[in-house]
Amino acid sequence: MNEGRPSDGPSRTWLDRISQVLSGEPRDREELIETLRDAQQRNLLDADALTMIEGVLQVSEMQVRDIMIPRSQMVVVERDQVPEEFLPEVISSAHSRFPVIGDDRDDVVGILLAKDLLAYTASTDNQVFNMRDILRPAVFIPESKRLNVLLKEFRASRNHMAIVVDEYGGVSGLVTIEDVLEQIVGEIIDEHDIDEDTYIKKMSDTRFTIKALTPIEDFNEHFSASFNDEEFDTIGGLILNEFKRVPKRGETVVINHFRFKILNADNRRIHLLEGKILPVQEKSVEDVAQSGSA
Repeated sequence: MNEGRPSDGPSRTWLDRISQVLSGEPRDREELIETLRDAQQRNLLDADALTMIEGVLQVSEMQVRDIMIPRSQMVVVERDQVPEEFLPEVISSAHSRFPVIGDDRDDVVGILLAKDLLAYTASTDNQVFNMRDILRPAVFIPESKRLNVLLKEFRASRNHMAIVVDEYGGVSGLVTIEDVLEQIVGEIIDEHDIDEDTYIKKMSDTRFTIKALTPIEDFNEHFSASFNDEEFDTIGGLILNEFKRVPKRGETVVINHFRFKILNADNRRIHLLEGKILPVQEKSVEDVAQSGSA
């Protein structure tokens, strides 16, 4: 009998596994990551667990500005609008929370929750709509806030959205708890994300979520692009060729006037991408950049 020794069976605890992985006492963060990747190769950790551990380490070094939704892409509701004016945008965007603005996008006066509109849309007694009655307070944070700190604050306050401001107090974007969690667990797929039989989902006029298995021919047709499909069949294959290796989640590459960000990948292949159409003047951006440049 092997009493006192951890079992290799299903009942073996994560503490036992991590203890074995770290038995070599890594000297720094890079060596720790290499040790964990080696452990995954030896089936001590599965690929999903490794991805999450790397995400946790990455979050501690990232700032809000690295992942925020830019001001220009924020879907907002104006304070003085009536439901008939803003409901089509609320429905088409499928978001659950919306910044409410006053005079302009720097004047965020609160947050509107889509569920708070149900009482008005389902009402049969001609209830008068008043935005101020259902407005939730907005939380403002600086661009430089660390993601691990923000996640703690989200959990403590139970807020799911924060408005990001620059050093002059102007609104530069927004960030949600989902944006932070996706840095740890990868892209969170819900009923509004890409369907099984769909390759490309539009997020805004310039930003798209793209499956790496998207045929280059389909990509070219969708975006009126001209990527060569003779050497590679899929957009993922094209991007792998640009990196000359399997990229990590969060890395970006610019090809022609498209910037591709890796949303989900393992140590063998890319799964999901964010594609952004760049203005012509940005075509000369450095080809390979770290997370946060997108």
